[in-house]
Amino acid sequence: MDDQDIEELAGRAAAGDGNALDALLTRIEPQVLRQCLRFLPCRQDAEEACQDALLQVARNINGFAGRSRFSTWLYAVTANCARQTYRSLKRRAGEQPTALLPVDAADPRTTSVIAGSRLDLLDALERLEAHRPELVPALVLRDLSQLSYEEIADHLGVPVGTLKSRIHDARRHVRASLAGTAEL
Repeated sequence: MDDQDIEELAGRAAAGDGNALDALLTRIEPQVLRQCLRFLPCRQDAEEACQDALLQVARNINGFAGRSRFSTWLYAVTANCARQTYRSLKRRAGEQPTALLPVDAADPRTTSVIAGSRLDLLDALERLEAHRPELVPALVLRDLSQLSYEEIADHLGVPVGTLKSRIHDARRHVRASLAGTAEL
């Protein structure tokens, strides 16, 4: 089954075809899990985010208007679910007794450099979203989901030039945040 088949299944599912929705969810699950793993270093956390994303697709497929490709819409849904899972994990860790390590202080003995960097990036995205929320979707869809400028511009409903400007600003803010010189 190729991308065109997925787009067709999505269109049928959006029109209310339950069998198409079941087939769509089965088909996209591996892709959604891979994307969640880009955000979340722990497989269990990524699997939780994947299930949340699939649930959001099932609940909101009728809201998929076909304005952009289904795959672009799916990337946005999945990225939002992965980031929400991270926020939830971080909140839960903050509620734990202080004898446990907090989520935002990665233990270098048990956390890889890549995983620690992902957590730092997620924290930087949270700070950016608090001050400049319009920049986050463009950056996430370009740098983490690796969509083309044209796909993202179409999905967000902005000109490519505006999109590139947002991505540039978002990258600058995230770099400053990671360096501890936040300029938000």
